[in-house]
Amino acid sequence: MLKFIIRCIVIYVLNIIFCLMHLLKNRTKIISPLQLDGKKNIFIGQHVYVGYRAWLAAMPLTGENAKLVIDDGTVIGHFAHIYATESIHIGKKVLIADRVYISDNLHGYENITQAIIDQPILQKRIVSIGEDSWIGENVCIIGASVGKHCVIGANAVVTKDIPDYCVAVGSPAKVIKRYNFENKTWERYE
Repeated sequence: MLKFIIRCIVIYVLNIIFCLMHLLKNRTKIISPLQLDGKKNIFIGQHVYVGYRAWLAAMPLTGENAKLVIDDGTVIGHFAHIYATESIHIGKKVLIADRVYISDNLHGYENITQAIIDQPILQKRIVSIGEDSWIGENVCIIGASVGKHCVIGANAVVTKDIPDYCVAVGSPAKVIKRYNFENKTWERYE
């Protein structure tokens, strides 16, 4: 029993050393995470910053594989919760504010005779956030994708795809502006 405990401690310490070496090599910083689930399914690029008490997960709860990819230069705020059961891909240089929730799944709730916590996880659509986008404070993105160079306003709930070069706000999120490349201006979107 003692050998088993010592072996577990050695493996744990080596795992920490390996993670630290990797982080120092590519200048990525993960500040005191709340939780990292499915570490082998999480792929983080270089110069990424993950804020205090963030929860990152890539657990295959709805199928055989799960993957969370965070590309180079992305900044994720404090208390973020990003949970992939199939696939979430966050592009390069995305700015994600504090307390943002991003998920490709949700809890089942259809059976009213069973507690929601006991119902199966439902796979929604894979999530992709395009490069150079800004996700505001308290935003929820569930089973939807956000295009490149988008702004998602604070407290928005995104359940439908947002095209490239758009500003979306509200619950549910709706596009209110879109960049016009001919006029080179942001214009109101009806």
